[in-house]
Amino acid sequence: MIKFLDLSAQYESIKQEIDDAVNNVIDDAAFIGGKYVSMFEEEFANYVGAPHCVTVANGTDALEIAIEALDLPLNSEIIVPANSFIASSEAVSRMGHKVIFADCDPRSYILCVDDVRNRITKNTKAIICVHLYGHPCDMEQLLQIAEEHNLYIIEDCAQAHGAKFKGRSVGTIGDLATFSFYPGKNLGAYGDGGAITTHRFDLANKCRMIANHGRITKYDHEFEGRNSRLDGLQAAILSVKLKYLNDWTEKRIEIADYYLAGLNQVSQIILPVRQSWAKQVYHLFVIRTDERDALANFLNNSGIQTGVHYPISLPKLQAYEYLGQKNDNMLANKFDKSLLSLPIGEHLNKQDLDKVIGTIKSYFS
Repeated sequence: MIKFLDLSAQYESIKQEIDDAVNNVIDDAAFIGGKYVSMFEEEFANYVGAPHCVTVANGTDALEIAIEALDLPLNSEIIVPANSFIASSEAVSRMGHKVIFADCDPRSYILCVDDVRNRITKNTKAIICVHLYGHPCDMEQLLQIAEEHNLYIIEDCAQAHGAKFKGRSVGTIGDLATFSFYPGKNLGAYGDGGAITTHRFDLANKCRMIANHGRITKYDHEFEGRNSRLDGLQAAILSVKLKYLNDWTEKRIEIADYYLAGLNQVSQIILPVRQSWAKQVYHLFVIRTDERDALANFLNNSGIQTGVHYPISLPKLQAYEYLGQKNDNMLANKFDKSLLSLPIGEHLNKQDLDKVIGTIKSYFS
């Protein structure tokens, strides 16, 4: 079986370092807060190139806390891409605001800038730009829109650790940025975890307080917050894995290039496009085909795991029926039935890739 993702193989490749890191945390009893969390926050801030990093319990918390820190009027409209994981939109609703879905580009799958412009009203206060599948959004145009309409930009970087827009690292461009360290991410913990990065001290401080019961110092609660924190074990594990992230990313890019070259003559599939200004880190390699389900079954029966991200566009979910956008003439509402994610990750070798490519070609021959 060619696995879609192989976290066990990844662990085996760095087993001693991971085991040592975990044992150090246990020996120091540094389970909540402490030096391992502080160390990882500093390391990740340096990796991203952001002055401030606040770690939290998971990526969804990161989004909710980032939105809360902006202190927007209740029922503000926040623009969210129609093709993403529900965390990108549910964080908006749960913070008391209104989701406005915008369409996505049909080849790179990032936010469609023109549709973002069309969705702006006097109630729009922010844009959540999801660097989907590891491809950065067109931040230049989005920043221009934000400046024109006095909007905040939150970068959802859950799938884009290490991605860059015109040489600038995602997580450093908007007002706030959020990351997930869910195990399957390019940089994943061995449990849940998340982070917020920003260049603004005031927002970083507000996020840290929200995540820590509305306080900085013990028992000095300035407002009601919540309990959202990365534990010491996950922080230590992430510190180990962060050292390998660039190598793992380059491997993903090599695999993507191999797929692009090997499948470019298969007319029945649409390959993803990497914009010239983008460093895409390929959290996912997503193709489109009208025969998605049949091809997925064929690959699975041939010993090749695949995934679907995402099978139902967000506006078409029952959770958002009240918005009335499921019938909008969006590409995202049309291509959700054709998306298929191929195996990608440092666990794959050339023989694996040749089998994936060959099997896809044989299906359509």
